[in-house]
Amino acid sequence: MLSALQVITTVVVGVMVGVEFSVPVFTNPIINALPEDAGQLARADGGRRGGSVMPVWYIGSLALVAVWAIAGWHHDGTGLVVTAGALLIVSVVMSILLLVPINNRVKTWTPENRPEDWKEQMTRWDRWHYVRVAVIVAAFALLVAALV
Repeated sequence: MLSALQVITTVVVGVMVGVEFSVPVFTNPIINALPEDAGQLARADGGRRGGSVMPVWYIGSLALVAVWAIAGWHHDGTGLVVTAGALLIVSVVMSILLLVPINNRVKTWTPENRPEDWKEQMTRWDRWHYVRVAVIVAAFALLVAALV
């Protein structure tokens, strides 16, 4: 049973990491190359879609890691799992305090109502997202290391 939990958790977290990694590496460069209004509208749509899915994914991933840590408490690698969980907590806190407030504004913007500094706000979100991706990549790496 523990093995199934470990695999499910690693896959769920790994796919989340892949999605989040693809945002700065693939998606945003494509969106940023679009004409101004189209790029801004794409960011708003992405904010709505991601804003509805990612909270569940982040909290679900954290819950799975917590269950793994508890269920495998006396097994090798538990320290790595606990550390991965701590990193996922950091990513959730970062999201709530730094990224979600910007995203909540972005998802309501249209070319008619966006603020003058919308590009600066996007750049700020991107910078924080890079940090969050580094944190969740580290968490994922620790989970994989705990398996071996």
